[in-house]
Order: sequence, then C-alpha cells, then structure tokens
Amino acid sequence: MPDSVLIVGSMALDTVTTPFGAVENAVGGAGVYAGMAASFLAPVNLVGVVGDDFPAQALDELRQRGVNLEGVQHVPGERSFRWTGSYEYDMSDATTLSTELNVFADFNPALPAAYQHSKFVFLANIQPRLQLQVLDQVRSPVFTMCDTMNYWIENARDDLLAVLARVDLALMNDAEVRQLTGIPNLARAAGRVLELGPRHVVIKKGEYGASLVSADGHFSLPSYPLPDVVDPTGAGDSFAGGFIGLLAWLGTVGNEALRQAMAVGTVMASACVEDFSLAGLRRLTVSTVYERYQQLRNMVQFAACPLVP
Repeated sequence: MPDSVLIVGSMALDTVTTPFGAVENAVGGAGVYAGMAASFLAPVNLVGVVGDDFPAQALDELRQRGVNLEGVQHVPGERSFRWTGSYEYDMSDATTLSTELNVFADFNPALPAAYQHSKFVFLANIQPRLQLQVLDQVRSPVFTMCDTMNYWIENARDDLLAVLARVDLALMNDAEVRQLTGIPNLARAAGRVLELGPRHVVIKKGEYGASLVSADGHFSLPSYPLPDVVDPTGAGDSFAGGFIGLLAWLGTVGNEALRQAMAVGTVMASACVEDFSLAGLRRLTVSTVYERYQQLRNMVQFAACPLVP
C-alpha cells in the first residue's frame, strides 16, 4: 500500500465567474483540490477547518475517496472560508472580488497523532508561520513540498524563507519566483530559490506547462492540450496533489520519479480546469489518468538526428 500523504490547506466555498459560466458557493480550497487529486494514488490525511455551511456531502465524498478527515476542524456557528473571483478570456489570472476568511482567520493546524507519521507532506498556500507549525509536528517525513503566493512573499518574507529552508520542493508560479528573488531571468531566479534551501523548485506557467529545476538539471513539460478550459480555479492545487500522490504511490523521490510526478500533476490539473469546482476531478478515472499520462510522454519524445558539429 502507498505511503500516506499529509495535505494542509484551505477548505472553501468559491463563487467563480469565467467567460464560460459561473458557480456560486461551490466547494473548493487548496486542501480540497489537492486532497481530491492525491486520493487517486495514495491515502490522504487532510488538515483544514470548516464552518457549519460546508456541505456534508462534500466531506462524505472525500471520505469515500480515502481521505482521512480526522484533522479537519469544525467550528460550530461560524462560516467557512469564502472566495469570490472572476477570469477573463485568457484565463491566466484571477481577479479577486472578495475574500472572507471566517473560520480560516484563526486556523491552527494541529496534527492528530496518526498524521504526524505521514511520509509525504504538502503544505498548500497558507500563512508561512502555519506551514512552519506543521513542519514542527511531522516526524521523519520522506518528502515535503510547499506552495506560496505573492502576498506572503511581500508580507511574510522571513517566515517564508524559514519554510523554504526546511522543505524539499518549492512550488511557485513564474511571477512569484521573480518576485521572491528580484531576478527577471527565470533560470537564474530558479537557481537562487535553490540556494534558499529547497532541493527542487517547480515553476508553474499556467497554459504553458511547468518546469522542474534542481541540481540535477532542468525538466519541462507542456500543459495537456484541451479543447475546452472552463475554470482554472484549483489547477495548481490539483497539480500539487497529483505530484505528491504519485511520489507516495512510487515510494521514491529520485529524479525519474519527480519527472513522472510532473506528468501526473499535469494530468490532474487538466481534468480540474475542464469544469467548475470539483466536477472535472469527479469525472476523472484511473484509465483516463493513464491515457493522458501516455499522451504527454508521446508529446515530448522525439528521435535523435545525426547532427554533426
């Protein structure tokens, strides 16, 4: 059986508008998307917080997919974290219209005893000081990775640097890598991130795919080609869930495993963006994951030609 994955992140109700439709109070949040994606590959221990308004049906669905919810706190009489945003036609960036922290404002991630032995850890996009609290509670993890955002880079830099010094992999988009390092050239900026502590950095590039940079070299994958992209919300979190879920399924974190994890993460993100909320991930099957994984491999393979200096 694969090792367990610990995921710590938000559990939210999202109101999202894109050029292709809208949803109101749809289940979302980084922890939910990542947990859903990882559950295809490994048992998941989820840590988050919800209020009375979080749908019981969504919690039941996660349980049915093998997600342990012992670490999910319920605050009676309060509302869950809520986010409202919109996207334009290029779908590259969300415009945040409102953020209601509600129960998330006082979130204190306390790990149940069983969670403390999780071997693979994903710290989703939460305050860096909370990510540090989680790292203080886990015992002998095999692989740890964190996500972050521009707000923490600007307003919690010292705590974020402390997190980066303790994780194995940092997950950022290209703008965040440049913001953190102050270096416009992405290759040099990624090298600077590695100097801050993590052994690997994954740079998310939206519709242009993602890159893995480490001391072993540079590896890039395109995004999976889709005829329709409906809602990008949760794509990066689904990528992260698929990535660390595959590592737990393999039980190894070598260079080849990381490249394979990039591909599985890309597949999970492709399913996520095909519909609103969790609908795309709900429709995903193991056979579809395998099919898209093989198609990605075929996209980046080519035969050597006899180039002569």
